[in-house]
Amino acid sequence: MIDTDVHEGFAGIKDLVPYIKAPYKDWLAQGAWRGFSQPFAYTSPGNGNRADVQNEDGSASVSDPAMLKRDLLDEYNVTKAVLTGYFYPTGLKMQYDFASAMASAYNDMVAEKWLSSDPRFAGSIQVNARAPEAAAREIDRMAAHPQMVQVMLPIVDDIAYGHPYYRPIFAAAERNDLVVAFHHTVFAQGPYGMGLHYIERHSLIPLAIQGQVISLILNGVFDEFEKLRFIILEGGFSWLPHTLWRMDREYRQGRVEVPWIKKLPSQHAHERLKLATQPTEDMTTDQLLKVIDLIGTEDLLVFATDYPHFDFDDPDAAIPRSLPDGLRQKILWKNAADLYGFDIPDQHNRATAAE
Repeated sequence: MIDTDVHEGFAGIKDLVPYIKAPYKDWLAQGAWRGFSQPFAYTSPGNGNRADVQNEDGSASVSDPAMLKRDLLDEYNVTKAVLTGYFYPTGLKMQYDFASAMASAYNDMVAEKWLSSDPRFAGSIQVNARAPEAAAREIDRMAAHPQMVQVMLPIVDDIAYGHPYYRPIFAAAERNDLVVAFHHTVFAQGPYGMGLHYIERHSLIPLAIQGQVISLILNGVFDEFEKLRFIILEGGFSWLPHTLWRMDREYRQGRVEVPWIKKLPSQHAHERLKLATQPTEDMTTDQLLKVIDLIGTEDLLVFATDYPHFDFDDPDAAIPRSLPDGLRQKILWKNAADLYGFDIPDQHNRATAAE
């Protein structure tokens, strides 16, 4: 199994102090920045995380690689876990040099503390997307690490990544053969904001994701960067058929406005986009098969648990065992292995080789 969305973290902002450069080292050490605050209160028992997430010292942060390996990798026999963090410096809407420095510090911390602890971990390069040239330099710097497999772009409330402003980031990802991942944040919202309740805001997350997919494809990112591959994390997937149908319809009647887009939006998505299954809606096997049929390909969905969050997806519950085995294997690992270039022989080939 390949888990494409695993949120490692740290015990506190001061954990970045050993890794960040001056003058920001003193800023963090002296408590000048207290971290990002969320504009709502979680109503789940674990305050956003599984209630059983606990380090040996009793703390609830995902700051101990041993805990994550025990509770996820070993418990579910995970072959690869793609670490996606929960620290996105792009959320800082000012002091861009500080945000870029924090991204670099976080990447160095992940490389030293997490990636070195287990070869099953794969990493995501965090950047400050508001400073695209600095982000590109950070991508070039960290891409040399053999376990870094993608660039993480958080979805916040004022960015559409199809805007030409962000092209240096995509260029850096492409020249380093990295996947580009998009993940929602506490800033993601619908067209009328977050609503009045957390349940309303949580239901609106797919709308923020859809807006980014539309922006990327219809502003030519897929055409300009022909080798780039993309993945959407923690936004669900059942909304995709309608979005593709709508874009294809608009493309047929409005392509004159965007002649540089050379393929149907659905074709772009089928060829180079993946969507993580989490959070998987409560579907029967027949319903899931129908959604996949409407998407138009079995090669687009990849599995994710979203550990350690309260809506964690257990692979045995989220991906029905009654699915055709070939399709289930594609979702659980084969599609992700193809996306990231992981060399993982399947069970049949291993058994044949053993014989």
